[in-house]
Amino acid sequence: MIFRRKLYDEMLEWKNRWQGRYALLVKGARRVGKSTLVEEFAKKEYRSYILIDFSVASKQVDEIFEDIMNLDYFFLRLQALYNVNLYKRESVIIFDEVQFKPQARQAIKHLVKDGRFDYIETGSLISIRKNVEHILIPSEEMSTTLYPMDWEEFYWATGNEVAPEQIRQVFATKRAIGDAVHRKWMRELRLYMLVGGMPQAVDTYLKSNNLSDVDQVKRQIIQLYDTDFNKIDPSGRASKMFKSIPAQLSGNASRFMVETAIDEKRSDQSEAIIHEMSESMAVNLARHANDPSVGLGQNASLDAYKMFLADTGLFVTLAFWDKSYTENVIYQKLLSDKLEANLGYVYENLVAQMLRTAGNELYYYTFPMENGNKNYEVDFLLSRGNKLVPIEVKSSGYRTHRSLDVFCEKYPSRIGQRLLLYPKDYHQDGPVSCLPVYYAGLL
Repeated sequence: MIFRRKLYDEMLEWKNRWQGRYALLVKGARRVGKSTLVEEFAKKEYRSYILIDFSVASKQVDEIFEDIMNLDYFFLRLQALYNVNLYKRESVIIFDEVQFKPQARQAIKHLVKDGRFDYIETGSLISIRKNVEHILIPSEEMSTTLYPMDWEEFYWATGNEVAPEQIRQVFATKRAIGDAVHRKWMRELRLYMLVGGMPQAVDTYLKSNNLSDVDQVKRQIIQLYDTDFNKIDPSGRASKMFKSIPAQLSGNASRFMVETAIDEKRSDQSEAIIHEMSESMAVNLARHANDPSVGLGQNASLDAYKMFLADTGLFVTLAFWDKSYTENVIYQKLLSDKLEANLGYVYENLVAQMLRTAGNELYYYTFPMENGNKNYEVDFLLSRGNKLVPIEVKSSGYRTHRSLDVFCEKYPSRIGQRLLLYPKDYHQDGPVSCLPVYYAGLL
């Protein structure tokens, strides 16, 4: 099934604005739908296209890229191999899974300069990083990112194009929508949390209406990611860190505890692995803001961070990896709207995903309580203009938000909006705006 994706419009802007002066590299985690989106774009926006999938390309195709001195001959051979006619400024050539052929990515410089056709590349960040050490990265390459389907794209996939616009309109009013509509929107958001935004999982849900089938698909994707992480680090550290994410979040630690995940001391090597995992885009990192001010990136810690799964649907499955679908308490609790407070970390992962997909970098802040034994924690920090927007995430009510209050008392001149995201309808609690969690992607 071909799904409507927001990135399509960004790709269209690239095509119309740059007119072949830059190639487009579409980055993203495995199985987020890069290849499908790019081919659909080529079919609709060009007179013809050639898609070269380097993961399965023949020896003859590989050999073409060994010598591109004569581009006339290069294009003739390419058209003959794929039995496709290319038309000047009306055709696009797709380098799919370009990480398997670094020479093709390096060739972009000369192909773009030639100017006859457009070029789009797709690839996994894990593999791209591992295969660019000995090539010249072309400056004639623009990049963009495809994330798992967000809440709005999930609505579109289910055939509902009305609710997303209604949610945006109500968000702008800063008023409650009422119990009936709110319960409906929360029920639909919980379904999104369970299915997730991986296109294969969404497609399975739409065809089967069976969450057990969806869970099996997500398990296959997690196993694929696990295989990739073992390529990063054959010792298994990356795999252990990945699988420990739900336990780390449920433990409410103030940072990701590498030592606990891999059962050994933190090292420079483990930090390098964390960087590789982040670049894979299978996970989202939230960095600790050492000095919570508008320039969050300038004061972000390199040593203290939290790790989330990039897709909450995968998170739900990984959280109960050793259980069958029927024993998965998160499925049961979410479907019945009875998620207990100790499962609130599911909402925290969801908010991290929604904020990141909307284009926000992730930061958080902790500071000691008065007794010094525990920490206050602001779950997320956004920078808006010359002010900070602190966010606290709750899985239940709004009556206490002590961390948020103390943080704002500590840095009063730096604070703009004060937000609490939770599963209830809009409510203004003094200076704190309590927002339904489905608004997270609009912040």
